[in-house]
Amino acid sequence: MIAEALFAHFPKMTVKRFKEGVAAFGSADAFFDADTYVIKEKLPWDEETKNLFLMWREDIDPKRIKKILEQEHITVITEQDEQYPPLLKQIYDPPFCLFVRGKLQLKNQYPIAVVGTRKASAYGKQITQEIVSGLAQHGLVVTSGLALGIDGIAHDATMQAGGTTIAVLGSGINRHHIYPAVHKQLAERIIARGGAVISEYPPGSLPSKFTFPRRNRIIAGMTLGTLVIEAAEKSGALITSSYALEHGREIFAVPHPITSETGTGPNKLLKEGAHMVTSASDVIDVLNLNELKTFTQNAAIIPDTPQEAAILTHLSREPIHVDELAKQSSLTSREVNSTLTLMEMKGKVRNIGNMHYVVAR
Repeated sequence: MIAEALFAHFPKMTVKRFKEGVAAFGSADAFFDADTYVIKEKLPWDEETKNLFLMWREDIDPKRIKKILEQEHITVITEQDEQYPPLLKQIYDPPFCLFVRGKLQLKNQYPIAVVGTRKASAYGKQITQEIVSGLAQHGLVVTSGLALGIDGIAHDATMQAGGTTIAVLGSGINRHHIYPAVHKQLAERIIARGGAVISEYPPGSLPSKFTFPRRNRIIAGMTLGTLVIEAAEKSGALITSSYALEHGREIFAVPHPITSETGTGPNKLLKEGAHMVTSASDVIDVLNLNELKTFTQNAAIIPDTPQEAAILTHLSREPIHVDELAKQSSLTSREVNSTLTLMEMKGKVRNIGNMHYVVAR
């Protein structure tokens, strides 16, 4: 059993305390196995925390934890493992271990964080799908927090474009503790498509107002830069961008109208010097990744039927309601709805919500 996985279960454990223990005893295993009197003598913690640790160590059941990890197909990686995200090692407080479901392999990869509000507008949804699709098509690994809104849209858009995505949680990653619960199926799809769901918190951990900011430091720390799509001025997305700045990574933001409440965050970042992003190429240029080739053809969308041709004539990047499409295309509402459904399955159009569609480019 990996000692780091056991230490992660101690409620009072922090990165700092873990490092102090390893420094005092030479290794995580020696730290865990040390005699009680040696712990009390050598461990540079306050007496209350040392006593709590010793009581916890008496009660912990390594066999039970190992069984849970095996049942949930969770692997544990430490900083010494090759799979540990290379960029994450560079921050001042990298997690001493990560719990992983799926495939976490970022060596020689280009991870980018995409974050934003849980209450995404139609504009936010559309621009996320467009930009993230382009990033995924260039092979960038899109990393986000599995939250409602922009995060979930970013994960989904990446997979629709054939790319790989990683979700970082502020809770346990076992199936019954995926947060939010409505994204359990999204988490399973991420894993099935070759991505990963990860956390520094052990199975069974519940999310809290303290775990989300810690999660955000991982998202920013394991990526080359953070792209804020849409967010209020005080939001978790801006916490992630502040960590990115702290880690010396690039910060990107999508411009919004000055009247947009959920655009105040990105607009603030742009005022402070963030890179403006209106397409995936803006991110790729800043990161100097122009040598990456798209793995999907960027050919013009060719209609398969007269109905598709009629609809494409009136579709653009501006959202349009299905009723307006029916009116402009002279098709019946039934024809428009059935044709749009088929076109969406073919990747020709995108449904951005509330019966509004845009062309997929």
